[in-house]
Amino acid sequence: MTKTLIVGLGNMGGSHALAHHANPGSEIVGLVNRSARDLPEELAPYPRFDSFEAGMETRPDLVVIATYSDSHAELAIRAMEAGAHVFVEKPLATTLADAERVVETARRLNRKLVVGYILRHHPSWIRMIAEARALGGPFVFRMNLNQQSTGAEWETHKALMQTTSPLVDCGVHYVDVMCQVTDARPVRVQGIGLRLSDEIAEDMYNYGQLQVTFEDGSVGWYEAGWGPMMSETAFFVKDIISPNGAVSINDADKAGSSDIDGHTKVGGLLVHRPSGDRMIDLPDEPGHQQLCDAEQAFVLDAIASDMDLTRHMEDAVRSLQICLAADESIRTGEPVTL
Repeated sequence: MTKTLIVGLGNMGGSHALAHHANPGSEIVGLVNRSARDLPEELAPYPRFDSFEAGMETRPDLVVIATYSDSHAELAIRAMEAGAHVFVEKPLATTLADAERVVETARRLNRKLVVGYILRHHPSWIRMIAEARALGGPFVFRMNLNQQSTGAEWETHKALMQTTSPLVDCGVHYVDVMCQVTDARPVRVQGIGLRLSDEIAEDMYNYGQLQVTFEDGSVGWYEAGWGPMMSETAFFVKDIISPNGAVSINDADKAGSSDIDGHTKVGGLLVHRPSGDRMIDLPDEPGHQQLCDAEQAFVLDAIASDMDLTRHMEDAVRSLQICLAADESIRTGEPVTL
């Protein structure tokens, strides 16, 4: 039985806590959140702590970190140094140096480190990557996730943007997909961005786009925007093109851009070749909670089986490197060579 501490009880932390509550291989020893908040009744019996230090006194085997991005690296390192394995939500850190420091700590102390790339556990996205690779490269990647957020959602986005842009926060997921398809080293990144609201800091932008070039000639773009001003026209584009055809998410029945289940939903894939098109129906897709269940089951298995997570950690750093390079390019106005 793995003794598990959950740190951060927002949308993701709450879902991860429910995943461990339902998993017979995990025993929740505590829930950490700086402020009091309502929780599902399933989580009510567990001990509550208002600080990381107090939670760590339970001596957990696994710490699940779902706090704001700027605390990820510090908390992950402290948890590993205290003897725990770590699951940390994406992005792994807010700087490349911090991300590399977390990975070095995991290697040095022989701890398992899993980063919350939820699409890696989604069967439909796994199928999309396989179909794209079967076409052969080089590839063109066209991807975005724009969110027309208002009310409480906009407040959450503004809080996130105190440290992390939407291009970095969301982009790591989809850049990771690009890297899995091409399997080539990124060589150059450039970005554009714009601050579209006086409600965020002057040095932050709530709309951004990155362009990345890979060593095999593949190219890709990703855009992300948050806020009440964002358009819901073509807010969800997931398209991979090669000389031999294309693979696209084809789902005309998506909910609005703020629907969290819609961010991972595929529904169907359209595989296009010059000889004809093929539709792949993907019924009974997992919802957000089921995907969190799968993520946490993976973490527990990685610990139990002593899984080699070297490639997982390297990929997490690489996708973050690309997104942070785009952020640098936006702020300097110059492309970044990796």
